[in-house]
Order: sequence, then C-alpha cells, then structure tokens
Amino acid sequence: MAQLILIVDDEAGVRELLGDALRIAGFETATAPDGMSALTAIRNKKPDLLIIDINMPLMDGFELVERLRSTGDNTPALMLSARADRADVTRGLTLGADDYVTKPFGLEELLLRVKAILRRANVAIAKGVDMRCGPITIDEDSHTVTFSGEPVELSPTEFRLLQVLIENKNRVLSKGLLLDEVWGITFESESTVVDTYISYLRKKLHRDGFEGIKTVRGVGFVIQDPK
Repeated sequence: MAQLILIVDDEAGVRELLGDALRIAGFETATAPDGMSALTAIRNKKPDLLIIDINMPLMDGFELVERLRSTGDNTPALMLSARADRADVTRGLTLGADDYVTKPFGLEELLLRVKAILRRANVAIAKGVDMRCGPITIDEDSHTVTFSGEPVELSPTEFRLLQVLIENKNRVLSKGLLLDEVWGITFESESTVVDTYISYLRKKLHRDGFEGIKTVRGVGFVIQDPK
C-alpha cells in the first residue's frame, strides 16, 4: 500500500508540483492550503509524512508542527523554508520537524529527503536487542531510550542518530557518514542538520556527570563510555 504524504502549502503551484512528483515516485498524496486545513485532513486520514511550508495564512508551519507535537502526534515532518534563514531552520527543528528544504528546491533532493525520513521512521527493529553506552540504554524492540532507567523522549531522527552513534561506540563518525546513515544524503552538503541534532542529544543526555557525545574537530562525532 502506497504511503500517504500530506502537502501543506498556500501556493497552489507548489502543491501541484509536489503532488505530481510524489505520485510519480509511487506515493499517495493529499493537500491542504494552510495549517488549520491540515489539522482537519490529519484527523480524517493519518498521513505517513507531512511536507509543511513555513509561511502560510491562518496557521503557519511552525504553529502546525508545535500543535501536533504538543498532542503527541509524531508524524514525520519536512519543512519548506522560503529563505535560508538559520533561525527559521533551527526553530523548525527545535519544534520537532525532521528535516528542511529551502525554496527553490530541486525535486530530486526533496524526494531523497522524503525517502530518508520515511526510512528512518520505518527502520526495521531487531527484537529484544539492547544497546548501551554508560547510563544510556536503547531498547530497539520498544523503540525507547532510558537514562539511568528513566525514559528519555526522542524524536525518530534523534533516536536514529543515537542508534548509529551507539552501534559504532568509540568510533569517530564523519559528518558525511552520519548524513548518509541518518538522513540518506549521499552528496556533498553544507547542511548543519547533524550539528543541530547532536546538540539536541547533548541537551537530553548530557547530565549527571555524563558527557559521552564528543566532537572531534575536523573529523566528526563519537559516543564513548565513561572512563
């Protein structure tokens, strides 16, 4: 069964362009011209992914993502930004978006990002396998993370990034490798998304004396057991 993608954008031309490209790629699509309409569409039929423009009337993309996340709806979201404003990007990711694309965008890149987000959300889970690093435990069966036994809420992207780091514990991973493994970006990119998500993991997991996620300047990132 084809996965459903809801396109939320006030520009009819963008909705039509994305709808055509996604359907050719094998997805089912639905559209909404603003955030309020999107909430109604989501209640009627839950999509597998949201593509959300930031600048819209009635309810903008930021408010839509914030409302969804506040109600426990973790449907993966790709945000469209009309300008490469780092503040816009950071705000969207902080609210719970999974990735972003700046307008004007190439359809090939957007489709790669869509497929990568869906792959992360639907990653095959090996049953009954625990992975640990210091006080952090990943239960891949239940898709949960605990810190010293206490649950830690992570987005699907944060979970996947932590999973890749712990799978390669004590090994330095380049930003390019992480972009490939977590976001499915296999080409050169100036994206700061890896740095942004590393900072999110540190905010949630660097506590009680644990500071295991290290930056190796000019190389990449590594997670290490406490000495």
